[in-house]
Amino acid sequence: MARRSFSLLKALTKPTTSFSLTPIPTSRSVTYMPRPGDGTPRAVTLIPGDGIGPLVTNAVEQVMQAMHAPVYFEKYEVHGDMNRIPAEVIESIKKNKVCLKGGLRTPVGGGVSSLNVSLRKELDLYASLVNCFNLPGLPTRHENVDIVVIRENTEGEYAGLEHEVVPGVVESLKVITKFCSERIAKYAFEYAYLNNRKTVTAVHKANIMKLADGLFLESCREVAKKYPSIKYTEIIVDNCCMQLVSKPEQFDVMVTPNLYGNLVANTAAGIAGGTGVMPGGNVGADYAVFEQGASAGNVGKEKMVELKKANPVALLLSSAMMLRHLQFPSFADRLETAVKHVISEGKCRTKDLGGDSTTQEVVDAVIANLD
Repeated sequence: MARRSFSLLKALTKPTTSFSLTPIPTSRSVTYMPRPGDGTPRAVTLIPGDGIGPLVTNAVEQVMQAMHAPVYFEKYEVHGDMNRIPAEVIESIKKNKVCLKGGLRTPVGGGVSSLNVSLRKELDLYASLVNCFNLPGLPTRHENVDIVVIRENTEGEYAGLEHEVVPGVVESLKVITKFCSERIAKYAFEYAYLNNRKTVTAVHKANIMKLADGLFLESCREVAKKYPSIKYTEIIVDNCCMQLVSKPEQFDVMVTPNLYGNLVANTAAGIAGGTGVMPGGNVGADYAVFEQGASAGNVGKEKMVELKKANPVALLLSSAMMLRHLQFPSFADRLETAVKHVISEGKCRTKDLGGDSTTQEVVDAVIANLD
């Protein structure tokens, strides 16, 4: 009896080295349950724009068609030298709620006003969002960069309030309001909360512009109190630029007034891999316009257009953001995964990424890698 008990005890305590757990599949997350009718194709207003715009928007059209994505485009010709955006274009965006656009060339100095700015004001697209992050396989000076720059889009230096006081003296007004500052701060903290981001940093120059940027900071501080789980910090814009180029991985979500946001977003884009790969968009309460995230180079040079070697990655990733906005997450995931695979593989890259591929060659590679 004692021998049998000992044998049973030995069997029970024997190490189970041969036992293995079934691996957990990682290819698919918990399923997305759509509402009835969510698969209905959605109309999207498409503005090819100037320069490389037609090349990169055509790239998006090809990939969407290859994926059989539930979107179709209403295309309109708009160019930066027009006096205004045609009324039918505005009507289309208001009807569809969503727009995808290439860059619109803005005259430097004299000439017509920026149609990019006009569109944001017309549709009250008060929040610009640019996501600057390292892409696997694309070497950069800094690693672990994943910055989201959220920029107030409707006032500040871009208010366009300029006049000549007397010959040789021009006055340009910077407008900052509590209403606009509070709503951009709320958007930044809400974005951080919904995307599991840990820190929001307000960028300012309140040490010099004590009233204007002081009001912006005051608004950010008030909103920050409502989000105790998110760390809130502040940084002066000149120090911010220095910190960006020396230690960009310290930043998470950045919220800025209009002009600073343009500078910070383009700097962060250059650090993380270049303006040709950074997605972005502009959003308001009712409408959203998706475009290349960083404005520098979004129209491109004439030679690039002639050779058809524009980088379509930024707008492809922006269109993935658009697909998520439209509640088509699986299509967004497929597109983003295919783009990242092409970048990581390194065989098809445009000149700005160290290669010599054409726009079409990159598009073909992305389509070939669609899951």
